[in-house]
Amino acid sequence: MDIAGDLFILRHGETRWNAEGRLQGHLDSPLTDRGVAQARAQRAILAPVLPGGSVARVSPSPRAMQTAEIALAGLDVPAAKDARLLEVDLGTWQGHTLDEIAAANPHVAENQDPHLWKFTAPGGESLEHMTARCRAVLEDITGPTVLVTHGVTSRLLRCLALGMSPTGLAALPGGQGVVHRLSAGVAQILP
Repeated sequence: MDIAGDLFILRHGETRWNAEGRLQGHLDSPLTDRGVAQARAQRAILAPVLPGGSVARVSPSPRAMQTAEIALAGLDVPAAKDARLLEVDLGTWQGHTLDEIAAANPHVAENQDPHLWKFTAPGGESLEHMTARCRAVLEDITGPTVLVTHGVTSRLLRCLALGMSPTGLAALPGGQGVVHRLSAGVAQILP
């Protein structure tokens, strides 16, 4: 997929539920001290490389909004909320730990892919729906853009931007406190 300008994709900093192994989906928990430090690290990464005229789009989840406030502080980057950047809706699994979900859903424990099983959540979002909303975000980009989002959403955005199948989520690295830069079809992690 052709993107007009460089993309800088950030996952929110570590939250209390991340530290507990609890899935958030559309629910939320606050950033930990480590999560705040990760957002500060993202700011230090962005400051010397972000092109002039950059804009930001941010998931409206409080954890992503807080990360954006810290990571973009003083960088003169206008930011707007974009609900299409929300994490995958995990339906009835939101708020539960991986162990709780796997105990009640044997197919989760048997699944070898660390991400695709999340699209099987009762009352949750399909991969097709999430792919459509992520594709729409990318199609709206007109210049250098920072996207502040979530783990699965970050991977899916990068899959699409790189011309990969949406089922290739596991082939891409994740990470909190890093910046994923996509420029001219090349992906790079900025440490």
